[in-house]
Amino acid sequence: MALAELAAAGASFAAFRGLHRGLELLPSPRLAAPQDRWTWRNICASFVHSLLSGAGALLWMAHYSHLVADFTHSCPPRTVALVSLSIGYFLADGVDLLWNQTFGQSWQMLCHHAMSVSCLAMAVLPGHCVSVSVVPLLLEVNSACLHFRTLLLLSGQTSTVVFGLASWATLATLLVFRLLPLGWMSLLLLWQHHHFPLALSALWGVGLFTITIMSIKLGIDLVVSDGLWVQTQLFISRKKKAKSDWGHGSGDATRLPYREDASPKRQD
Repeated sequence: MALAELAAAGASFAAFRGLHRGLELLPSPRLAAPQDRWTWRNICASFVHSLLSGAGALLWMAHYSHLVADFTHSCPPRTVALVSLSIGYFLADGVDLLWNQTFGQSWQMLCHHAMSVSCLAMAVLPGHCVSVSVVPLLLEVNSACLHFRTLLLLSGQTSTVVFGLASWATLATLLVFRLLPLGWMSLLLLWQHHHFPLALSALWGVGLFTITIMSIKLGIDLVVSDGLWVQTQLFISRKKKAKSDWGHGSGDATRLPYREDASPKRQD
């Protein structure tokens, strides 16, 4: 990267490391283990990054969407700024992971961060900058919902309406802002690979494949392991039961969906 890109990534790195330190001074929810308190602070920093990058990517798409598939012109300045923000964050989060966890605990995230930094850094090289490098940042919209849901989970708010809405928002944005962009970029890389440097094509191909597999697993975990499918089936069942009882003239039918013992118990 050029000096300006390095300076922007360095500033982002310093800002997020400062955020990690600053969060240590703030009160955290009363969690069971000290490691959970560190996890809460780490997720808070990740949530801030997702909000910034996700909102920035949406604003960029609103102004420069015509440049996404245009490989003949240089990137707008905001492209490099957005990508450099994420590069600095991934480096800062990698340091935080190494400082607070063993390699065995964090190797998956470290590999993800290393691949992300490599792909994004090559995408903004002087003379090889491609506007499509902003598209992966749309995934941060889904990450923001996921991080918010995780913060509620760590705070013991799993039985609240907000947690349920956050879970469904995470699943919806996973489809719209994660799987769809990943699929589009995979097809674009396959059809337009001659516009990319060979090294960038190879890195992005491996990265897209890896993140797609992780995203599919995340969706399965949300639907199956986190009980969204069970919750939906119970809700539909209660609705059908209420309609059936109403048809038979039961005066208590309208109260069935609201009985305390009928609400599904989440196992998170």
